[in-house]
Amino acid sequence: MKLLSDLKGCGTALVTPFTSSGSLDEDALRRLVNFQIDEGIDFLVPCGTTGENPTLTKDEHIKVVSIVVEEAKGRVPVIAGAGGYNTLNVIEMARKVIAAGADAILSVAPYYNKPNQEGLYAHFKEIAGAVDAPIVIYNVPGRTGVNILPDTVVRLSEIDNIIALKAASGNVSQIAEVAVKAPEDFKIFSGDDPITLPIIALGGSGVISVVSNQAPRLMAKFTGLCIKGKFDKAMEIQKKLFPLMKLDFITTNPIPVKAGLAMMGMIEEQYRLPLVPMSREQKELLRRAMEDLGLVKKIK
Repeated sequence: MKLLSDLKGCGTALVTPFTSSGSLDEDALRRLVNFQIDEGIDFLVPCGTTGENPTLTKDEHIKVVSIVVEEAKGRVPVIAGAGGYNTLNVIEMARKVIAAGADAILSVAPYYNKPNQEGLYAHFKEIAGAVDAPIVIYNVPGRTGVNILPDTVVRLSEIDNIIALKAASGNVSQIAEVAVKAPEDFKIFSGDDPITLPIIALGGSGVISVVSNQAPRLMAKFTGLCIKGKFDKAMEIQKKLFPLMKLDFITTNPIPVKAGLAMMGMIEEQYRLPLVPMSREQKELLRRAMEDLGLVKKIK
């Protein structure tokens, strides 16, 4: 098992490109992976929420991971999404993405059935015992309806192959508690672009980013400066990126980020229901922010 003990920096929560017919756009996905790596991203995270994984078939899920692994060619680690509310199904998917070449899995807290803390612990412990691969647990209460509390995270951190937390609770105090109580080698990654700096300042190892789909070079540089403790220089980049960080969540993720990538000519602006395109007004705000960053040409 590859432990990824040196995992750090900026990882991109990749979108999943679709064609106008609704199928996977494999060519666009390959271009996106190489764009990310060429721009200096540290690792890739396909088939998470930003990858619209709830709308992917099992075969599509494995296909996306296989393509990302194939194009990455070992240049960066690949951490594939494998999460859900059915523990046995999560184990099945986790085994398949590891067999497809992923280096680790990202597993979101069970949603909809809202287990208590003991249920959350049992869920992740069962997955860890069944999968011979590193696991990053993902706490995002706003989407799942459950919050993995710090003491539960610390208990899970004692399991050998649970190596990290993607923290998207928005509760910096809660994240700080994990940083204080968990073992030194347990990693914390920001799951919210705007609070990456304080999370790294608390001892975090980086970010799993949405904005880095559009701006991988800037986000990788920003994260690297934070890790080096150069927070004054990092803040200069934060100020530039902050409007885009906010606008990428002006409506449901990944609607804005896919619209932005379409503006850049990277993908077609295609979603799967129940996601629908953003409004014209929202899209104009997004375009202006991307123009200001030099990501798209200004329209005169």
